[in-house]
Amino acid sequence: MDKLPESLLLEILSRFDDSADVACCRVASKAFNNVFPDIRSINLVCSCSWCGTSGSVSSSCFKKVFLDLISKLRVVESVCIRLHDPVGVDPVDANFVKAWLPRVSQTLKSLSLFGLPLNVLPLISKYCHNLVELNLGYGWMSVYNLNPMPMLTTLTLAHSFLEEQDLNRFNKCFPNLQVLKLVGITGLKDPKIHLLNLQTCHWSEYHSQLPLTLITPNLITLKIECPCYTAIHIEAPMLSHFHLSVDNPKVHKHPGAGALTAQKFENLKTLWLESFHVGFLLSEFPTIKTVETLILDSRNKVPRYARESKLTLGKVFRVFPNVSCLRVNSGAWSELEACLNPEGWEILDGRIAGLKTICAYLKLFDPLLTFSYVAYVLDQCVGLSVVSLFIPCNVVDAESKSFMSACMARWPGLKWRWGIWGEE
Repeated sequence: MDKLPESLLLEILSRFDDSADVACCRVASKAFNNVFPDIRSINLVCSCSWCGTSGSVSSSCFKKVFLDLISKLRVVESVCIRLHDPVGVDPVDANFVKAWLPRVSQTLKSLSLFGLPLNVLPLISKYCHNLVELNLGYGWMSVYNLNPMPMLTTLTLAHSFLEEQDLNRFNKCFPNLQVLKLVGITGLKDPKIHLLNLQTCHWSEYHSQLPLTLITPNLITLKIECPCYTAIHIEAPMLSHFHLSVDNPKVHKHPGAGALTAQKFENLKTLWLESFHVGFLLSEFPTIKTVETLILDSRNKVPRYARESKLTLGKVFRVFPNVSCLRVNSGAWSELEACLNPEGWEILDGRIAGLKTICAYLKLFDPLLTFSYVAYVLDQCVGLSVVSLFIPCNVVDAESKSFMSACMARWPGLKWRWGIWGEE
């Protein structure tokens, strides 16, 4: 080990996912101990290995190891602390954070703290003026008495209570954010994101039914997950990629809820729609001629309810007439089949002439009916060149192989791609 070049030894230490392993290497090898001060990151995971005979985590042991590691590093650029079971951990108080954060704050670029049962945001804003990326989760937070952090460009808050009446103060504290992820945040009263430099946003809320407003003139990528569907207002003229996963807007019980309002999507290229009834969700959108790639997904697992969606290919291309790449996931394909009337198929008269590629995840409950619908789609797609069909892994048998052969025989000029998918 002593004969290895220091650059290689440092590379080895830098690749450990848990800095507890780095501490072990320091004890086991003098060579590792000599190069250790030159690593620039600490990632310490407080898990079962820190438990004593009682099964509780030894907070003093965890703090001692962390402080010993960080005190010996010459330059610290990244710190990550994860408490996997904060309920069983002795309190990690503010004094612990103050013991190391001021010393490394000038060089610190990335900070991740998960499971600390205290509000660390004011301390971070006080000392870390050069911080670029901040990730906080599984705790309680507040932006009261928070200093602005103009250097911060990436912020993630996950599964935490944010004690705010609204997000106005939040918007002012992080004026130059480019990437924002708010996942499972509670405590908000008026979620309004108004960030002029934001380019990527992920909003995921599983319980709240509050209306959401986004005013983000430079936003490019947006993902919204709200199973409890609520009113959503979007002002994002540069939006190019949009993933919307919401509950069924047509059956929402709250007055005024279930409305998607937005300025014109003049630059929207890729759209992923997911709902309990994706056919209903389509009606929330105006005609958008810029969308080129469309993904349809449905969470409806009960075939007899799928017909209620009233999803048809005609409806899809009336709303998105210029789609060139279409992917239909298994639930949405079931909706299409359920809403199909073999005796009265609508003729689209070339409306899907621009479609070049289609990918579908089939259920194949009835291969003959599925073949009929595939035929209905492909016969009207005059510009189609590539077809990808995925068969459920539990129905790959002689009947499914016959289905595949029939497809390739009827449309020999198409490029076929076949695959299997597993039931969820």
